[in-house]
Amino acid sequence: MKLSVPGRATGAAVIAVTALFTTSAIADAAPVRVAAAPDIPVANVKAHLTELQSIATANGGNRAHGRTGYKASLDYVKAKLDAAGFTTSIQQFTSSGRTGYNLIADWPGGNTDQVVMAGSHLDSVTSGAGINDNGSGSAAVLEAALAVSRTQYQPTKHLRFAWWGAEELGLVGSRYYVNSLSTANRAKISGYLNVDMIGSPNPGYFVYDDDPAIEKTFKDFYTGLGVATEIETEGDGRSDHAPFKSAGVPVGGIFTGASSTKSPAQATKWGGTAGQPFDRCYHSSCDTTSNINDTALDRNSDALAYAVWELSE
Repeated sequence: MKLSVPGRATGAAVIAVTALFTTSAIADAAPVRVAAAPDIPVANVKAHLTELQSIATANGGNRAHGRTGYKASLDYVKAKLDAAGFTTSIQQFTSSGRTGYNLIADWPGGNTDQVVMAGSHLDSVTSGAGINDNGSGSAAVLEAALAVSRTQYQPTKHLRFAWWGAEELGLVGSRYYVNSLSTANRAKISGYLNVDMIGSPNPGYFVYDDDPAIEKTFKDFYTGLGVATEIETEGDGRSDHAPFKSAGVPVGGIFTGASSTKSPAQATKWGGTAGQPFDRCYHSSCDTTSNINDTALDRNSDALAYAVWELSE
């Protein structure tokens, strides 16, 4: 997440449904859902974080815009998606005199007039590896996409996943993407899900209160876990959903907190330490693989998959 803004269900089995509409009673029956969201193995998500950490370590300690660590991160994600059968494209832009990249991955099939997108920013700040901010979101979006491939999910709507560049410089990559779309193509995006910082070590469970349907979908998931949520305010307008929202696209997302302090009431509700930041390593060199709460990462990765499945079927 940037500093400031300018400007399960359970199981992965597919349920086969035979539509024999031979009687009016059958024809009037409630539709049966064609798939349930899979559980996302947190070990898979953490494996991606380990790779992103290794990339940062090998490239000057960061994965920032215009640096070799960012491009290596993008190449890692793209290779996973290409091998899984996605149609990928790289969008290039320039910011602060350096070349930046967005990565877009489309899953074949579905109604391209109704697109469900999930995205995260892939860049870090220059001071560290950015494993919570935002390796956590990037890894969860990647693993949700790979789960689509593993289950060969064929939703009614078209699925698109994205990894944005130069978010830390002011939402540059996501704004470039939105501005590159025609009015007609913007209108085809039925929802954009933003995933920015979902493994904070002293986590809260925050849900964006933008589009009511998307908000309800995430809240329903957490209600099923018995986890209370709060409306996200710390990052409002400070992450990559903002350009989509400004263009009239329905948006939503999840968040575990950045530099704001956890209150005693929140510590009672969620555990953790009152009086301390949700992420004490926000935008600093200690944002490494040791700066992740596994329970929060697991829950939020599953929440993303749940929302992708629910909103696209």
